[in-house]
Amino acid sequence: MFKIFNIIIITTIFLFSNVFSNVAESWQLGFQDPATPIMEGIINLHHDLMFFICVVSVFVSWMLVRTLWHFNKVQNKSPSSLAHGTLIEIIWTLTPALILIIIAIPSFSLLYAMDEIISPTITIKTIGHQWYWSYEYSDYQSDEGEPILFESYMIPEEDLQLGQFRLLEVDNNMVIPVNTHVRIIVSAADVLHSWAIPSLGIKCDAIPGRLNQTSIFIKREGIYYGQCSEICGINHGFMPIVIEAVKLPNYVSWISNKLSE
Repeated sequence: MFKIFNIIIITTIFLFSNVFSNVAESWQLGFQDPATPIMEGIINLHHDLMFFICVVSVFVSWMLVRTLWHFNKVQNKSPSSLAHGTLIEIIWTLTPALILIIIAIPSFSLLYAMDEIISPTITIKTIGHQWYWSYEYSDYQSDEGEPILFESYMIPEEDLQLGQFRLLEVDNNMVIPVNTHVRIIVSAADVLHSWAIPSLGIKCDAIPGRLNQTSIFIKREGIYYGQCSEICGINHGFMPIVIEAVKLPNYVSWISNKLSE
């Protein structure tokens, strides 16, 4: 009886609370829950495209089956003399063009939003190494004039605690505040890497000798997981990315602790 009562309580909490998934799940086919406006736009665009894909696929399949059924040797003993159909040719030329125009409008809008950097409040530099990430908060300096600089290594499997994710946890999370425009400058120290976090809709290449930039505006607190998505060597699968989004007072406390270290 007590177990049944616990199950009812847990189910009720799950159904009537906001539960988000910021990490990949087993046999997952869809997207992770979005945490930024960019990722929300990516998911909405995907859903819009799937509508057109389904309609076009059903229509083309129906036309193909209908053609095979009606225009075969059994149904038509003599070949047709029909060579052209002006009206149908106009229709099957203009219809795909109109569909592409409808798709292009939200696509261009989303691409523009992804490249736009809106007056960032915080700038963080992330550098890919073989095989870990390092982060530099150059907006803050200690009494010695040194910026906040730390390295982020994957936690080995034997050191994981209960509830942590294998191959995804790191010893030093990148911490940023929610509802704040953050600019990320991405580069690499050795070979090509790629800084990617699915829930945030970010995938930025890290190229040696070059600075790429992207922006983040996280709308809710949470811990977001990503990995290097560029094949960068033997330990490519062992350099995860963990971003911890916190409220502004907690972020200020974290910055103060880092500066005092």
